[in-house]
Amino acid sequence: MTDFETILADAAAAVAAQRTNVPRLREAAELLVATFRAGGKLLSAGNGGSAAEALHLAEELSGRYRLDRPALPGLALCADPTALTCIGNDYGFDAVFSRQVEALGKPGDVLALFTTSGRSRNLVRAAETARARGLKVLAFTGRGGGDLAPLADVLLDVSGAAAAHVQECHQVFLHALLEHVDAAFAPDTERTPR
Repeated sequence: MTDFETILADAAAAVAAQRTNVPRLREAAELLVATFRAGGKLLSAGNGGSAAEALHLAEELSGRYRLDRPALPGLALCADPTALTCIGNDYGFDAVFSRQVEALGKPGDVLALFTTSGRSRNLVRAAETARARGLKVLAFTGRGGGDLAPLADVLLDVSGAAAAHVQECHQVFLHALLEHVDAAFAPDTERTPR
C-alpha cells in the first residue's frame, strides 16, 4: 500500500531543508534581473523531467508568472525536437545543447541547466560552451552538483534527497526566482498578482 502521508512529509522536509540555499537564490535572482536589464536572455536545458523544468522557466519568462510585466527573453533548448534530432543525428546526443548554445548564446546571456545528478554529458558540454562564449551558468542540481558544479557561476544544489525531491525543490527555486523577476519588472500599476 502506498504511504501518501510519508511521501508528502518527505517532500515537505526536502523543501524545508533548502533554507541553506537562500543566499544562492538571491544571487541567482539578481543575476537574472541584471541579465534582462542589460538586454540579455536566458537559455535553459535539461533531460527528461528536468527538461520540463527548463521549459517551465522559459515559458514563464516570455509569458508571465503572477504579475503583468513585459515579456522577457527565455528560450528552452530542449523545446525543439527538430533541432534535437538533427544535432543528435549529426553530432551525437552529447552535443544537442552545446550546439544550440554556440548558435544562440551571446556574452551576457545566462544558461540555466536542470539536472538531478550534475553528470549528464550534454549539460556539462553546454556549460563548457557557455563559459567559453561569455555566458553565465546557473545550475539547478542534486547530489553535490557532479561535473556541472565547477562550471556554474551560481549553483543551486539539493543534496541528500531522492531525485523526485530534487526536482520538487527545483520547482520551488524557479518559482521563487520568477517571483523576484516579476517584482523587478512589473509596472507599479500591475503589482496585483493574478
